[in-house]
Amino acid sequence: MKQVVQNYKSGELALLDVEVPACKPGGVLVRTAYSLISTGTEMMKVSEASLSLVGKAKARPDQVAKVMQSVATNGLGATYRKAMNKLDSYTPLGYSLCGVVEEVGAGIDDVAVGDYVACAGNEHALHAELNWVPKNLYSKVPDGVDPRHAAFGTVGSIAMQGVRQGEPQIGDIALVIGLGLIGQLVVQLLVASGVRVVGVDPDPARCELAERLGALKCGDPGSGVIDTAVAEISSGHGVDQVYLAAGGSTNEPVELAAKLARDRGRVIDIGKCSLNLPWNAYYEKELDVRFSRSYGPGRYDPEYELEGRDYPIGQVRWTERRNLECVVDLMGSGRLDVEPLISHVSAFSDAVETYRKLNEGELKAVAVLFEYEKRAATTTEHVTSVALPKTVTSRAVPKPDSLRIGFIGAGNYASSMLLPHLVEMEYLDLFEVVTTSALSGANAKRKFGFARASTDVDAMLEDSSIDAVFIVTRHSSHAELTRRALLAGKAVFVEKPLALSEKELEVVLGAIEESGNDRLQVGFNRRFAPLLNESVRQFGPRIGPASVRYLVNAGQLDATSWYNQADSEGSRFAGEGGHFIDTVSWLLGSDPVSVYATATPGHQDLQILLRYPDGSTASIAYTTNGSSAFPKETIDLTADGKVLKFDDFARASVFGRKKWASSRIPKGRDKGQAAELEAFVDALTTGVAMPVSVESLVSTTLATLAVNRSLETGAVVRIGTEGLG
Repeated sequence: MKQVVQNYKSGELALLDVEVPACKPGGVLVRTAYSLISTGTEMMKVSEASLSLVGKAKARPDQVAKVMQSVATNGLGATYRKAMNKLDSYTPLGYSLCGVVEEVGAGIDDVAVGDYVACAGNEHALHAELNWVPKNLYSKVPDGVDPRHAAFGTVGSIAMQGVRQGEPQIGDIALVIGLGLIGQLVVQLLVASGVRVVGVDPDPARCELAERLGALKCGDPGSGVIDTAVAEISSGHGVDQVYLAAGGSTNEPVELAAKLARDRGRVIDIGKCSLNLPWNAYYEKELDVRFSRSYGPGRYDPEYELEGRDYPIGQVRWTERRNLECVVDLMGSGRLDVEPLISHVSAFSDAVETYRKLNEGELKAVAVLFEYEKRAATTTEHVTSVALPKTVTSRAVPKPDSLRIGFIGAGNYASSMLLPHLVEMEYLDLFEVVTTSALSGANAKRKFGFARASTDVDAMLEDSSIDAVFIVTRHSSHAELTRRALLAGKAVFVEKPLALSEKELEVVLGAIEESGNDRLQVGFNRRFAPLLNESVRQFGPRIGPASVRYLVNAGQLDATSWYNQADSEGSRFAGEGGHFIDTVSWLLGSDPVSVYATATPGHQDLQILLRYPDGSTASIAYTTNGSSAFPKETIDLTADGKVLKFDDFARASVFGRKKWASSRIPKGRDKGQAAELEAFVDALTTGVAMPVSVESLVSTTLATLAVNRSLETGAVVRIGTEGLG
């Protein structure tokens, strides 16, 4: 296998062929997917290696002291030979990665082959294709966390331990000195803790990035801007904590910390900077100076790191591993976002050149990742993903007077479930309906009062006076018509499905990115159903993971139905399954991260299992051979000692400390179409965000498509929006 190594004597960097490490008991063998270059610690080491022996000695006076002690003990000759031998050896680089478990050692039962894990340690999370990682230095990556992001686990833990040493409280004010990789993470963790943050760095780009990530004000330490900001925010008292995340030999960080800290404030050293403390300044304020040791308790303890002996949680709440788990959990919940920190992703094969560019200043970066060549899958797991638009800027412009509407398609669903509601909205102008058959258009014009009817889609989309387009056509046309309408600057309401393939979905997302127009809604109406919303309100907030069981008694199709044209219109579930997945995702408040499906012969009846980021699961039974006398849709949601039972939009109950039951609706089940249309129109007339985010629409569509892939492969399919792969 390949591994990045450095000769500290000559400064040589190489991508060396080395043996694959054995999978020893008490750990796992991990195939690296991404490893992170620490642009602070690692680059300091790379830079030092290029210095002369005198320069190295000046850079590492601590090592010089050890050498002098060895001379006194062992003599000059022996010490020289020992030192030169150590210098003239290859040493590894790297200490933060994410990879896939390839082999599990004896005594390990918390991960399995195929699991993604975040790994830590300058001896175990190296820039290498394979690493053996002991138990306390890895953490399983939650479903839905991008492996690129999980590769930040170790540096995130370093920042996390620093923040813990500061003991911040909600409402505190903190100063972060140094807005490199660690400093940017400290800013986000403090903001997530309810702390008001001010940052200092001479680099304007890093200051701007920290402000985007939540800092109130950032600036150059010599500009006076930060002094003023601290005075205003703290009413002249100074900050509660100062986090030193800077490097270098200057003493300015500790001097600035003393200047801007409040009386009896805390100063936490995370980085490696000069600590020549100005005695008077620190004494007069009685500042509490603290050090943050790497990733947390357990670091440098061989019994913890190598032998897997954990510290009791009652004695040591946050250890190395618990910090690592906390960091990746924060990523999974969206409260720690490392994507903006990724300046560059380099192929692992280009590692030496990447280091050269960083060391010579040719590549300016906060964080750089190595991406490793992917092997053919050896596990029964697949990934389905698309790349979300890089920039989505809503062009929603409030139109309070009236909205001019165009309709493409006026079949049974449009005429019975959508248009009767729209025609009741006085501020809508049903302007044009386009149908394949001129007679269908004439009927829709007569029934619903359209100003005109035609069979010319091109002319409608080119008409700049039309504000919004409804696409209610056969499934195979949805993606292309949506693409064209978005590029034409129209708001789009498209009935499900949005797309019948990942390629079609990419086409739609490409139109959003190209046009900047994200005014898109898919007809997932069930989340808007009044009775379902009332049931959820009666159930109350959810704390723990939930289990959902959704039975869809779909029934048989008429033999002449175009839904049977699977070759051109997609499978029946691909056409309508998004309804049920979207409903479950709305109930659980997040999007699915994996799908597994199985079916009876001919794929008539399906069993689908969805997993969610917080551990919740949902099973959807989609059946076609049931009795028509039985309700079409029933849902059971169980969590926190409560059960929500929902019967076909006609009756609902909540069983908890107190039971709630709705009145039975005798007829006219409301599946949410009216409320769905009102929400869509409200977004257009007021300019607020669309009722369902693009990310959620994409995840639901991917999960729906993943059902067929899982049926074909017999595998679990992960859902991702990080990019095509």
